[in-house]
Amino acid sequence: MQFPDRSTTPGGDELPRPARLDDVKGWFRPVDQLLFDWFLGHQRDHGHAGDLLELGAYLGKSAIFMGSYLRPGEEFTVCDLWDSPAPDASNSAEMDRSYATLTRRAFEANYLSFHDELPHLVQAPTSVITSRVRAAGCRFVHIDASHLYEHVHGDIRAAERLLTPEGVVVFDDFRAEHCPGVAAAVWGAVATAGLTPLCITGTKLYGTWGDPARVRAELLGWLRTRTDLWHGVEEVAGAPLIRIDGRRAEAPEHPRSRHRAEPVTDGAGADRSAPAPAAGPAPAPPHRRTGTPRVRRLVRDLLPPLLTRALVRTFRRST
Repeated sequence: MQFPDRSTTPGGDELPRPARLDDVKGWFRPVDQLLFDWFLGHQRDHGHAGDLLELGAYLGKSAIFMGSYLRPGEEFTVCDLWDSPAPDASNSAEMDRSYATLTRRAFEANYLSFHDELPHLVQAPTSVITSRVRAAGCRFVHIDASHLYEHVHGDIRAAERLLTPEGVVVFDDFRAEHCPGVAAAVWGAVATAGLTPLCITGTKLYGTWGDPARVRAELLGWLRTRTDLWHGVEEVAGAPLIRIDGRRAEAPEHPRSRHRAEPVTDGAGADRSAPAPAAGPAPAPPHRRTGTPRVRRLVRDLLPPLLTRALVRTFRRST
């Protein structure tokens, strides 16, 4: 199945396609990419079958990553409001503040840059998801939708119902200062609803309602082999919790795009005037790239964001 380098909005405007996962706007840190890869790979290696589910997709960065782990006979469902009206005033205010330019068409263009088919898309509040996905059918659920307590509480109840007995749920922004409702709902589920946290990173909590012993032990074994990840174990709510510092994490190999194009950032404000880049020269010899990831990390850590983006673009053109 062939896709053009550019698709169009319903109004006929072109949307450029991203050439790399890093070109897709969104928040998905290397440490969490490594953990998604480990948990989804662990399920594959142990014959744990089931569907994938993402609640809240933004422009598709983590969905693109998850879609690479879909196996024959499984279904991937993504639920998001995108450009639909929010179900209540509080959610509407949150959408206007943080996701005003989010459109389904941009998500689709991004996703189809890396995969042959779209996942099953549910454009609706996440409160409908238990009527769209079979109970006890999902092996992996990623929750990154509304940050309001009552909505997150509902998403947690839905995940418990939809996960297989050994399934894993991941919560984004469980500790961020701008969304205390997520923290309250997630830790409330740990205290009162049987959710067992397996590990935490700076932005995400990974948990299960199943028996955590084997997966925790094997995760610790893997972490001991990683020189780019610090980890420690702390007793929390009567169970060991693995804390992971991924500031030096090296991301796994990303899904590869079929396109060389500018990123799709949204459906309204993206720069559509620039043509798709022409095919570049042959890859540089390995010695040209030596040290580049370290330089980029230093740039990201030390310089202001606007200058960082300009320098990163310069690095990309030169490598």
